[in-house]
Amino acid sequence: MQEEKVILVNEKDEPQGLMPKMEAHEKGLLHRAFSVFVMNDKGQTMIQQRAKTKYHSPGLWTNTCCSHQREGEGSVEAGKRRLMEEMGFTTGLEEIFSFIYKAPFDNGLTEHEFDHVLIGKYNETPDPNPDEVADWKWVYPEEVKKDVELHPELYTAWFKIIFDKFYGHLMQNASL
Repeated sequence: MQEEKVILVNEKDEPQGLMPKMEAHEKGLLHRAFSVFVMNDKGQTMIQQRAKTKYHSPGLWTNTCCSHQREGEGSVEAGKRRLMEEMGFTTGLEEIFSFIYKAPFDNGLTEHEFDHVLIGKYNETPDPNPDEVADWKWVYPEEVKKDVELHPELYTAWFKIIFDKFYGHLMQNASL
């Protein structure tokens, strides 16, 4: 199987070429990505625990799903694809914001991403792929925020960065 490629971008999210995913993470090059947050009608967000076999951040908690767009694929289309691959369902998604972040890992890899953050609604039980997901749960954003502060070691590096921005977005829009 050919290694998946990521879309290298500049700081304006303009494509600069393709590179194998592992090479981009080894070199810490800026590339396009997306992060999906699925909420239910109770205002809870679905988080997942990464499978213990993942090559980085195994067993850590993170957002509903995340990955990289493929060449010619929009963020919403990519988010729906990855939701099905990881969590076994799909739902309507919309992009709520994007930003650039950089998160180095202990294993020498670096996530340097122009991240498109997507949100969707879902009220059913997912059917997660065990190769991707060890566990999942619905949790109120306030509880996640507190737990990340108390136990940051339980969460992926990118989730801690992205969730802070996502939580700020939720709070800003709740007051409107």
